[in-house]
Amino acid sequence: MPRIPTPASIDAAPALAKPLLEAVHKQIGVVPNLFRLVANSPAALEGYLGMSGALAKGSLPAPTRERIALAVAQINGCNYCLSAHTALGKNLAKLSEAEIAANRHGGSLDPKADAAVRFAAKVVRERGHVSDTDLQAVRMAGYDDAQIVEIVQHVALNTWTNYINEVAKTEIDFPLAQALAA
Repeated sequence: MPRIPTPASIDAAPALAKPLLEAVHKQIGVVPNLFRLVANSPAALEGYLGMSGALAKGSLPAPTRERIALAVAQINGCNYCLSAHTALGKNLAKLSEAEIAANRHGGSLDPKADAAVRFAAKVVRERGHVSDTDLQAVRMAGYDDAQIVEIVQHVALNTWTNYINEVAKTEIDFPLAQALAA
């Protein structure tokens, strides 16, 4: 049961959040519970959507962004985000079941994406305290400094959604995917 109320609809959300939620609905056709939950604070919703939108314009491909989200959600044990990103990974990024499983284990079947996912997982586990060797490995795979910054920003954004969903116990509105046992 959710610990922070989730507005039942766009109309039930705070006035300042309504246009933001309407934009989400227009863009993806639905308003997932995460967005309505975060709408309790229109400022937080605006910040989330702004950062998410800015990162979507970055140079990391959408499948790599989903791979990172899956790895981060697994490490943080967020079933809401695992469920959401499993669905998005399959349906939008066209990731295979085997790829999603690899991502949840902190890697990828794609050699270049593997370096990004491994680096992202290391950033989460080490709370940013990565080694020179870790940074060199992601560079050697072909990622430039801008992409490394984006990887770290994706870790931060996904960690935030993991945390808000765990704090609130957001009701999962995607096909259920549960965190693997550690």
